[in-house]
This record gives sequence, C-alpha cells and structure tokens, in this order.
Amino acid sequence: MSESVFPLLEPLLAEVTKPIQYVGGELNSQVKPWDVGGDSTVRWALMYPDAYEVGLPNQGLMILYEVLNERPDALAERTYAVWPDMERLMRERGVPQFTVDGHRPVKAFDVLGVSFSTELGYTNLLTALDLAGVPLEARDRDADDPVVIAGGHAAFNPEPIADFVDAAILGDGEQAVGQVTDVIKGWKDDGRPGGREELLFRLARLGNVYVPRFYDVDYLPDGRIKRVAPNRPGVPWRVAKHTVMDLDEWPYPKQPLVPVAESVHERMSVEIFRGCTRGCRFCQAGMITRPVRERSIEGIGKMVEKGLAATGFEEVGLLSLSSADHSEIAEITKQLADRYDGTNTGLSLPSTRVDAFNIDLAQELSRNGRRSGLTFAPEGGSERIRKVINKMVTEDDLVRTVATAYGSGWRQVKLYFMCGLPTETDDDVLQIAELAKRVIKTGREVSGTRDIRCTVSIGGFVPKPHTPFQWVGQTPADVVDERLAKLRAAIRDDKQYGRAIGFRYHDGKPGIVEGLLSRGDRRVGAAIRAVWEDGGRFDGWSEHFSYERWMDRAAEALAPFGVDVDWFTTRERDFTEVLPWDHLDSGLDKDWLWEDWQDALSEEEVEDCRWTPCFDCGVCPQMGTEIQIGPTGRQLVPLTIGARPPGL
Repeated sequence: MSESVFPLLEPLLAEVTKPIQYVGGELNSQVKPWDVGGDSTVRWALMYPDAYEVGLPNQGLMILYEVLNERPDALAERTYAVWPDMERLMRERGVPQFTVDGHRPVKAFDVLGVSFSTELGYTNLLTALDLAGVPLEARDRDADDPVVIAGGHAAFNPEPIADFVDAAILGDGEQAVGQVTDVIKGWKDDGRPGGREELLFRLARLGNVYVPRFYDVDYLPDGRIKRVAPNRPGVPWRVAKHTVMDLDEWPYPKQPLVPVAESVHERMSVEIFRGCTRGCRFCQAGMITRPVRERSIEGIGKMVEKGLAATGFEEVGLLSLSSADHSEIAEITKQLADRYDGTNTGLSLPSTRVDAFNIDLAQELSRNGRRSGLTFAPEGGSERIRKVINKMVTEDDLVRTVATAYGSGWRQVKLYFMCGLPTETDDDVLQIAELAKRVIKTGREVSGTRDIRCTVSIGGFVPKPHTPFQWVGQTPADVVDERLAKLRAAIRDDKQYGRAIGFRYHDGKPGIVEGLLSRGDRRVGAAIRAVWEDGGRFDGWSEHFSYERWMDRAAEALAPFGVDVDWFTTRERDFTEVLPWDHLDSGLDKDWLWEDWQDALSEEEVEDCRWTPCFDCGVCPQMGTEIQIGPTGRQLVPLTIGARPPGL
C-alpha cells in the first residue's frame, strides 16, 4: 500500500490543467524511507484542503512538515485538494488520493492531518477521504484507516465536521504533533491493543486532543443545545488549546519549501510574533492566538539568513496578525535592510495597522525592493462602527497616514473594510465612500499630482466562535448586497474622485455559508455531506461556489432536526445558550467575552493589554502563559553580503 502511484498518475498529467501541481520535487521537500523508524514509524499525511497554489505557502503546514520529518521515528508528506478535472480522471482510472512527495496513497498513512484556515474547505476534505478510500464517517473506520485530525483556526469549532474527523487539535501545532506521534508510537510498540478505539482514547486522555466520539450532545425541544458531556470515564469535560512559548526555540521553517508552480505568495516568510491583543472584536485569529509572543530580533535575523540561503527568494515577508506592532519593528526593518543593502532582497509587512505605520518604516521596507502599494484595514467606514468593533483608528489617523505615504512618493493605497458588522446601518457603509474621496483629495494635495489611486476592498463580516461577536445575528445576504450596491453607486457617481477609486467586493452569499459552518453544530454535518454529494467542491473559489446548492441541500438536510440555515446564521443568541464550542477551551473567559459584546453595543473601546493593566480575558492565568514582548535592545550583527574575495 505504501508504493508510489506515480506510474498510474503520470498518464493523467497531460489531460489536466496545471499538471505541475501534482508532481512534487520542490526544493527542500523530503521523501523519507517508509520504515525509517522501524515497525513503529509514525507516518503523517499533511493536507491543506485547497489547491496546491494556495496550500503550499501555508506556514502552519510547512512548519509541521519540517518538525515531524526531523524526528527519526516519523515521516510526513503533503497532499492537497485536486482540481475537479483531476478528480474525474482519478475516479475513472482508479488512482487514489496521493501525497506530492512520495506519491504514496493517503490511506497508507497513520494520520491524515488537515489544516483548516477556513471552513469553506470542508467539502474538499470529503473529496480527499473518498478518493483515498477512507470511509467518510469516523464511526465506519477501522484500524487500517488513518486517524483524521483537524487543526487550524476552524478547529476551534470542529462540530460541523465531527462526523468526519476522528480528532481535533486546538492552537499551536509544533508541540502537539509531537505528543500525538508519541502516543501513536507507544500504541504501536504495545502491539496496538484495543484497536482504533484504544488509540483514540489514549489521545483524548492527553487533555488537549478533542475526540468527538467520546462526547454526547443533548438538545432542547427548541433546537438549542442542552449540554455536551463526555460519554466515558477518563475523558476531560473541557479540551484545552496548545500554546507554544518562546518562539525562538521553534525557528521553523528552517528549510522553507519553494513551489514548482506559481503560488499565491512568492516569498520566504518569517513569523515575527504570534498572537494579538489589540482586541478587534470581529477577529477570531486575534482572540484564539493570545497571548502575544514575540520572536527576538536575533531569532528573526537568523531565520531570514537561513531561509534566504535555503530558498533563493528575493522577498522576505515579516508575518504576524499585525506585524508593525512588534516592539522592535523599527530596529528589525532597519537592520535587515542594512544587512541586505545592495542586494535584490526586499522586505514586506503583509499586515499593517494605520496607527502602527510610519514613513520611516515604509522607506526601510522599500529600500532594497520595488515600491509597491500600501494596504491598510480601517475595517469600518464610520467612527461609530469602528468603536463597536474596537478598531481604534480615527478618520484623521487614516488620512494623516495616507497623506504621508502619498507625499513620500507612493501612488497607490488599498483600504480594506467589512460590510454587515453588528449594529451597522446604511450610513456606516456609505461613509466608506466619503473616506475614500477624502483620501484621494488629500493625496492630490500633498503630492501635487492627480495620478493618485485608492482601491476600496470590501469583505462580508462573518461572526466567529470565541469572539465577543459569537452571539451576534449575522446580517442577511440581501441586506449586505443592498448596502454594497449603494456604496458602489456613491463611488461611481462622483465625477471628481470616482475614477480614482477602485471598488472590489464579495457579495453576502458566501458569508452566509461560512457563517453556517463557523457557528454550526453536529447537525450541520448532514448539510456538508449533502452539498458534497451534489458536487460541492472548492467553495472558497467563486467559480466553483454555488449558493443555491448550499441553500437547497442545507434546507433538506436540516429540516429533520427542526432547524434551518437562518437558525444558525441570522439568529441572535443570548448568554444562557450553550454554544457548540463551549467545551473547547481557547482560554478566553466566556463572561469576559459577553462583557466585551455589551461594551460593543455601548460603543466602548478597550485598550491593548500589552501596554495597559490586564483586562482579565482569562488566557494567561487559565493557560499558564504570559505576554512575551520586548524591547530587548539587542542588535543584529551585520552580514558580509556579496563581499569581494581577497585580491580582487
């Protein structure tokens, strides 16, 4: 079963689009011997449930791939979602879901670890399982099937896919995959006692691996959850998340993968810190990754040096949820720019807050690379709505920042907003147009030219678990679309500034499906399967997404339970309701989240606890962690980049 299926796959490559995505062989990829650790070798197939071009740059998967392959008793290979044309041929020719490293069948591995950054990848998981010959439902699997483990941000509420996964890991994966590997190896060494059930029980006893089959869900007559409780002794009532402290001890990836096909990010990336305490109430990523843990300037310097040498990339992305918030970001960017001055190596900050940006920082970022456009995310169009979401950025802050950029030679600025936010009105959205016009007007004044552009990009707001907005009734899709239409007209009808403002947006329909999946419970699994059986694939891609399919199949699948899509999306919850994810512990105190939701309704803002007294969100005392920030005052040692040999 572990032999390569490439002889079967190769004839198909000439018949599909982008065949290069299936061949593997990337720089820094690995194919370890199948029995590298003897009979107890633990073998992981790591999946990003989207196309290769999206999945390969994913930092989380890349880190786990390297961490696992460093172990002498384990191996890891990667698999991605195959395009529909390849899926059709694989079914016709009997080719199973395979890894791109050794082209081994996924079914031959001990673990299929799936990283979900968005819930819209759930149907792609079902395709992969079916192609692999693994039963879709966990209850139908036996000892010969891989243990299917979900991870990533969506794993903080895995209930909609509880029927399809054997387990879920919450939080950071570096140490977690090691613990799981140890358990599986020990079970193998013991002679595999008790089969699959015993293995899953050993994982559940860790206290931070969630195994849905060991929990029963009871419902009230009105459809709400009555309680979620363990159904066997030794299983914890609440499952905790993993938190890696001291990121300098985990300088991964050391050997980043270099794609053989075009991908969404053509750069080498270094995570400069993890977590965020800005407290944006819509942001699940910021809430579930607390506390803030900074990587030191020395650690960052070493990772950049080794990563560039290992990849040959000419751009370094300094990653985090808000990269400019690193306590030593000025020193990091200046000293990295000094190190690579005179080379083709450029730096970028993929995410920058308006109030954390300054022109010195921007100049350092563009010193060795091309001057690209700048992107800022005010999120809300009005001062009022920004108070509701705790995005403490004023209109004057934004205009002052972009004026500085335009005055320093930048010509293009992108502004990101959301539509459908809690308490939002038409006027809140229309103020986006007024803000964009003021940006253009100011840019023309300070630059002395009319050659100024501003792109307004709009995304639909989706309430997420473990945030203060987890109780919110989601804005219906038709309301979002009506507001977007009014905003588009307000921009296009302006003769003075409209032509200088680009407008990009997503309609409200995909957001409703994402809302169903993000706050759903186990009953939603029936809808996911029905959509998949009806051809649902790649729901994150507009050309493959079908809102009608989701609404029709979900209505049929949910009707026997007495609930519908609106019940999971546009319905507002109260504090007493048991939420599907209440037994999954992100460290955040539910009372604190509710209080922050009430503060949002009162339009009260909350400061960043990095620089103020603790606001008692619960994470640090409950998880035994603490905020780790600088400044350290350390310096990067200059490198001799491109030094001439002696005598020349």
